[in-house]
Amino acid sequence: MDITNHNKYKSHGSGEIDKSKFGNLGNNVIFEAGVLVFHPDNIQIAENVYIGHNTILKGYYKNEMIIGQNTWIGQNCFFHSAGGIEIGAAVGIGPMVKILTSAHKETDINKPVLFEPLNFKKVILKDGCDIGVGSVILPGVTIGEGTIIGAGAVVTEDIPDYAVAVGSPAKVIRKRQ
Repeated sequence: MDITNHNKYKSHGSGEIDKSKFGNLGNNVIFEAGVLVFHPDNIQIAENVYIGHNTILKGYYKNEMIIGQNTWIGQNCFFHSAGGIEIGAAVGIGPMVKILTSAHKETDINKPVLFEPLNFKKVILKDGCDIGVGSVILPGVTIGEGTIIGAGAVVTEDIPDYAVAVGSPAKVIRKRQ
């Protein structure tokens, strides 16, 4: 298989933070050591946001990553906003959470999935939700206001407001009052 002319194989840069390049950067945003940011021009971060050690904010040349005020993002997270990410206010995101907004379409079984086109879908985390350690949020998912996602959950579909969802795939086990 010839991949010599495949244009996916190029660097996206060092990820070094340059605060002047963000689409918007509020006051009191804390970037801990090891945080990497790509395409900051498509990233908007409101005030009072904490971003933990070794987190990667992978902006994309199209679509935006929006992080609301008073949000806490734990260590070693990975957010890829090719399809767009919208995180509301006062959201808690545990360490090692992954948010993905694109996936390869499988249209030709005779070709590696890597070479298939990408499908983009926005992820929305509404105000006041809490995402447990090590959870994975897949493309196109909306997590409702005040919702709790249990540690290690794999969220493949929308979760309503004020619910508690756990497991792989994540399922609602109760509603919060």
